[in-house]
Amino acid sequence: MIKELDTVVLSRDLPEHGLKRGDIGAVVHCYKGGEAFEVEFITGQGETVAVVSLNSEDVRLMQAKEILHARELLAA
Repeated sequence: MIKELDTVVLSRDLPEHGLKRGDIGAVVHCYKGGEAFEVEFITGQGETVAVVSLNSEDVRLMQAKEILHARELLAA
């Protein structure tokens, strides 16, 4: 079960926010008993890229054996 402050992985592209499937975010709020979440996505320097409301099928928990990956953020 996903809870606040968990690290999650985006399951689909969100081009309107400049986000791609696989981007990493942090849950900042849970809604409806874990059916939806407010997730913050940041740059490597800690600047917020987007805070997005997402359904449970839009994200999954980051697994212990996964590795982070960096990509350049394209200008909006």
